[in-house]
Amino acid sequence: MDLKELIVIISKGEDGQLQFKEDVKNVDSLAAEMVAFSNSKGGRIFIGVTNNGDLKGLSFSDVDRINQHISNAASQHVRSPISVDTKNVSTGQNRVVIVVTISEGGDKPYFDHHGIIWLKNGADKRRVHSKEELRRIFQEVHLLHADTLPTRVGLKAINVPFLREFLRDAYGRKYPQSEELRLQLLENLSIVKGNYLNLAGLLLFGKEPQFVRPEFGLKAVCFFGKKLSDRYVDSEDFEGSLPEIFKGALAFIMRNLRKVQNQKSFNSIGDPEIPELVFEELLVNALIHRDYFICAPIRLLVFDDRIEINSPGNLPDNLTIEKIQSGRSVHRNPTLVSLAAKGILPYRGLGSGILQALEHWPKIRFVNDLDACSFISVVEREIVRASVNEPINEPINEPINEPIKLGLSEIQVLILGIIRADPKIGYEDIAAKINKARATITRNIQALKSQNILQRIGSKKTGCWEISEKGSQLKPE
Repeated sequence: MDLKELIVIISKGEDGQLQFKEDVKNVDSLAAEMVAFSNSKGGRIFIGVTNNGDLKGLSFSDVDRINQHISNAASQHVRSPISVDTKNVSTGQNRVVIVVTISEGGDKPYFDHHGIIWLKNGADKRRVHSKEELRRIFQEVHLLHADTLPTRVGLKAINVPFLREFLRDAYGRKYPQSEELRLQLLENLSIVKGNYLNLAGLLLFGKEPQFVRPEFGLKAVCFFGKKLSDRYVDSEDFEGSLPEIFKGALAFIMRNLRKVQNQKSFNSIGDPEIPELVFEELLVNALIHRDYFICAPIRLLVFDDRIEINSPGNLPDNLTIEKIQSGRSVHRNPTLVSLAAKGILPYRGLGSGILQALEHWPKIRFVNDLDACSFISVVEREIVRASVNEPINEPINEPINEPIKLGLSEIQVLILGIIRADPKIGYEDIAAKINKARATITRNIQALKSQNILQRIGSKKTGCWEISEKGSQLKPE
């Protein structure tokens, strides 16, 4: 890096991966910054640059002193030690800027020597306070999987006939008569812990999973036109085990697809406009790979020009859309993946689901929505026009269904009220006003964003919130 490149980088200002420091005199403070970067996506600290981006630079005596601080901060003031790289960039007149590069850590979570876990929060950093955030850190480094967590649901909740069928088809075994042998078998399948089903066992073999975890269902709506509206053609909430949800959701899609003749006879019912296998792959992907630490349903939205499958949770680890389109996969829920691949769901594994879907219908795009914490598969539909002068996809009759109930929870109503009073308020202040964890506020704001009720205008530091007209009309549930 030379001076010209340094000036270009600094001109962009501080962000989640770039921090300015005029000087370093407090080793603990520097260690906390390193911890925050290591627990997040990594970043760089430019020492010798003011908060306003002015190149003040450091003397050579300052460089010796600060390099010692950097070494002590990265090794003695953190747990575990952090690997850093430093580079001096000359600014002229015997002054330099030290560029400290910290990579994303491979041994998360990192602590400062006071035992505090720090995360980046935009250009700033914040402490980790909640169990939820700790879970996410452990989940990210594969030390914790949501599908293996106990549910406090006893073995009486098992759908025994379905489990018998699975054992027969997958392993050629019978369901044991002895209670001791049954428990041993279920432990070998990794679906129980002690005398309780874990989440994988509940979702795959439970009689009524949503009685215990109501948020893990699927909500489907088929709209007129190309936008969200308060009137719809068809809607249904799907509950039950994952195989039951899959079957119901697939049927919902297929009944709301158009049929095409494909040179068949006049009396034939035609073929679906998009192959069924496409939705098999995408639905299984949403059910198996969603983030079960997020308490929200999968959302299936059918529009005239597209079908969206919105699955809670971003792509895990370092996966990108480009990587999943080339066949890469990471198993967020390894027990669900293992059992689903044995015939419970049409899951082929090996990252082939996305490839199969694209092979049969290339008009699919994927959105890794970081703000809403969701992964969306968007299947583009062919635009049907009966003649040149006819509008596209206009409904023949007026919809007769009642408006969709897009009500808000009490906490979301409180958040909107606080934002109306102070549109520039931050997450931490909202959390303090209603005495909730910041993670809870973040999750609910993401839900409001995903429903197009709330949006952020401008930067995180100087911007403000804006509530849509739809948001002002919604009422608490």
